[in-house]
Formats: sequence, structure tokens, C-alpha cells
Amino acid sequence: MNQSTSEPPADWNANVYHRVSTPQVTWGQEVFDRLPLAGHETVIDAGCGTGILTAQLLDRLPNGHVIAIDRSPAMLEQAAAYLSPRFGNRVSFVQADVADLSVDHPVDAIISTATFHWVRDHQRLFRHLYAALRPGGRIIAQCGGGPNILRLREHAETVFAAGRYRERGIPWPNPWEFASPDLTATRLIEAGFVEVATGLQGKPTTFGSAGDFKEFVEHVVLREHLPALPDDAARADFMNALTRLAGADDPPYTLDYWRLNFSARRPNAR
Repeated sequence: MNQSTSEPPADWNANVYHRVSTPQVTWGQEVFDRLPLAGHETVIDAGCGTGILTAQLLDRLPNGHVIAIDRSPAMLEQAAAYLSPRFGNRVSFVQADVADLSVDHPVDAIISTATFHWVRDHQRLFRHLYAALRPGGRIIAQCGGGPNILRLREHAETVFAAGRYRERGIPWPNPWEFASPDLTATRLIEAGFVEVATGLQGKPTTFGSAGDFKEFVEHVVLREHLPALPDDAARADFMNALTRLAGADDPPYTLDYWRLNFSARRPNAR
């Protein structure tokens, strides 16, 4: 399998993610349940994170193999420590950008949760996923879509503008592609997939305290935004102001998550 040569953003804090990723794990379990498996297949987990869901996938593949892919070295290190003692050589780990995915041998299925919205070019992504599947192979995935975390994004823009960062030439990045179900279906069909199904599902997530909300947003949601701010003091001020705004929401400390679910199949060989 070829590895991406593009430079990744600042790496994830895998220890924190492993501890706070309950929302992503809960949603991902629903996605994994939709993948039909006989138990002998080779499956790519595209964006495996720290391996919590990968373990559930491996439990369903007693005679199969999982290729766990993530762009983050820290995530893969954590995943290997979590999975290898239990599953041994039934799981392999590859550091790669899923948007440029390339495999030596086509696989039976690809599954992904909470990853593809971090890829801006979904047309390229779907072409590479199609090429990685054997004829008849399936993809089942979920990521952020539509109005995902719109309220948080609006709050963040408010705080960013109030800090006059934009006037000082400080960029506020947009690392996401929150596509609609219709656009996603079109892109999958254009990539060659059949039996395409897409849909949007609301998953509002409320945190129990200001501290829990702040930690999650800082280390998961805005992990590519906060480094743009000039220093640690500015980042702390930003997160404190953002958390205060979230505390005034109804209900407070709630992320208005919307999950884009989709599935598709590569046609059988003729």
C-alpha cells in the first residue's frame, strides 16, 4: 500500500481523543452494524483513530483482516498499542491520507466513521475508494454533513471577529467538507458506484459541563483552527469566550451534530 507524501496538519492528541471520543464511537457502532460480513473478508478501516471501533470490526472477522489507516502517527501508535496485543497479525497499520488511498490488492469492503468530512476533495476521495475495492466490494461510511455544527461555527466566527484577528491578517481555516446527501450521491455515481444510498441524521450531543465541552471542542472540533491564533494566551481566551457562548445555548454545551450516512457498491466484474 502506498503512503501519502503530503504534509499532515499538527498531529492529534491521541490520548485525549481515546478518552473523549464517546460520541464518535457511539455513532460508529451504528455504521458498523450496517456492514454485512461473513467473517473472512479483508476490510479497510479508513480513519481508524485510536482503534476502539476497529476492535469491534475485528471481532466480526475471525478469519479476516483489517487494514487500519490513519493520517495521524499518534492515532496509529495508540491504535497499535490497543489492538496488536489482542489481534496480532489480523490487523495491519498504514499511515496514509485516505484521499490518496492506494492498495496493492483490492479489498472486500471499506468502512469509515467521523473521517471523510476532514477531506475537502470528495470527488478525488471517492475515485480512490472505488479503485481500492474489488468488483462487488462495498463502502459504508458516516461523516459530518449538511448543517453540521452550524451553531458552533457561528459562535466561533463571532469570537474570531470580536478578537479582530481577521483584521490582523490571521487566517481562520475551513478544513471540512460538510456535503449534502444529494451532492454525495451524485459524486459517488460519478466515481462509478452503484446501489448508492445517502441520508442525513441529526445527532445533537450535550456535554455535562463547561470543562467537558471545552476539552472536546479544543482537541477534536477546532484542532486545526486554534493553531492559527498567535499564542497560547489567545487560544485560551478564544476557547473561554466560545465556551461562554455555548453555555447560553438551549440546551447549554450542545453541539448540533448532523451525520451524513452513505453506502455504495463497486459493480461486479463483467
